Order: sequence, then C-alpha cells, then structure tokens
Amino acid sequence: MLATRIDDKPFLNLIRKWLKAGILETDGQVIHPITGTPQGGVVSAILANIYLHHVLDVWFEEKVRKHCTGQVYYCRYADDFVCAFQNARDAKRFYEALSKRLGRYGLQVAEDKTRIIEFSHCKARAKTKFDFLGFEFRWGVNRWGKPTLKRRTSREKLQASLAKLKEWFRKYSGLPKKILFAKLNRKLRGYYNFYGIRGNSKSLSSFAYRVGQLFYKWLNRRSQRKSYNVVGFKALLKDFELIKPRICHDF
Repeated sequence: MLATRIDDKPFLNLIRKWLKAGILETDGQVIHPITGTPQGGVVSAILANIYLHHVLDVWFEEKVRKHCTGQVYYCRYADDFVCAFQNARDAKRFYEALSKRLGRYGLQVAEDKTRIIEFSHCKARAKTKFDFLGFEFRWGVNRWGKPTLKRRTSREKLQASLAKLKEWFRKYSGLPKKILFAKLNRKLRGYYNFYGIRGNSKSLSSFAYRVGQLFYKWLNRRSQRKSYNVVGFKALLKDFELIKPRICHDF
C-alpha cells in the first residue's frame, strides 16, 4: 500500500523492519508477532491508519458510494467509524459487505460495537442514540419544538474520566497546593478542550462538580485531621482557582 505512493526503497525497507520488530515484555522476553504492527511502536498508529485508509476509506468512496441509491455519509477516526445512509436498503447491503471486506485484509468487525440503528430527525422523540469518539449523539427538540441533533459526553467516558482522576488524586493529593492545583488545571484544560463542544455544557458542569467533590475528599485525607470544611474549601478555591468548564468548539 505504501509502495503505491512512495518510491523510496530504503524508506520502505525501514518500514518492513519496523513491522518485524519484536515486543519487549516486562520479564525481558522478546515476542515477534506474526501479523499486525508492533504494539506500542512509534509508527504503529500511522501505519494502521494508512492500512484502514485503503481497506475502508478508498473502498467506501470508490465502491460503496457509487452503488447507493440515496445520500450517504462516512466518517472514520483511527479504527472507529460511523456510516449514515438515507435508505435502509443501502445500509443493510453495506453491513453485509463490511465483514467480507474486512476479512479479506485479516480484520474483523467488533460485534459488540457494530449495529444498524434508525437515526432520523423524523423520530426525534424516539430517544435513539449512539456513541462515537467519546460523545453520545441523539436527536432531540429545541425550545421551538423543532428536531435538533444533540451531543453530550458519553456516560461511559464520563465515568472513566472520573475514575482516572480518583486514582490521580490518590497518588498526587499530597503535593504542595500550588503544584497540585497547577497539575490538576492542566488535566482539566485538556478535558475541556476535547469535550467543550456546543450543547455539552450540562455534562461539563456535572464533570466539574464531581471533580470538586473528589478534590474536597482527597484534600481532607492529607492528614489524620480534617483539613477543610465547605467554607474553607471554597476559600481555598478562591486563592488557587480551578479552571472552569468552557465551550471551546462552536460546532
């Protein structure tokens, strides 16, 4: 696949060496995979992306789209993708052909994550939803009663993020307050930069509230005596301000 666009043989040989590179386990044993890219390899992500570009992207544009009777939409990020079809018949044909296409390249569909759903603004009150890239997509109605596409942080990702922060507090809550707040603000800034999309304010506020609860809990575990009451904790937040939730992407 690379050779169709690259004519640099030394470069292609380097890629071949990377594909054959072994994986060093914690016990010192080196494992040489028969197929796929080395797990954790510095080029594994980009090589997998190139592979899927040929397996899915090109196939969808050159074959699938041409044989559909209605409008279609395709979006892929890494190994997650979603396809939208105007006609149910096109969706079923694609679903049946997908497993065969992936099988030709040694891949298979994740059965627990792959399904066909009816996702139409005509049935906005049906509460149909799906998760993609950490967000939950669903149809709803706006204040004027018209259908609108709504997005919020998926509940699974929200709980996972809070669980990771809990472990983080367990490890770093004993740091000096100035350093602790700086590190926590960097983590919060990264979270808000990703999930801060228009329409997701409620989920962001819920996350920020839960973070505040965790922070209050772990600050009071720094010593045997309770360090802060609610009033004292609020005063602390005024001195060392935490980043507040914000919308970063207006789309």
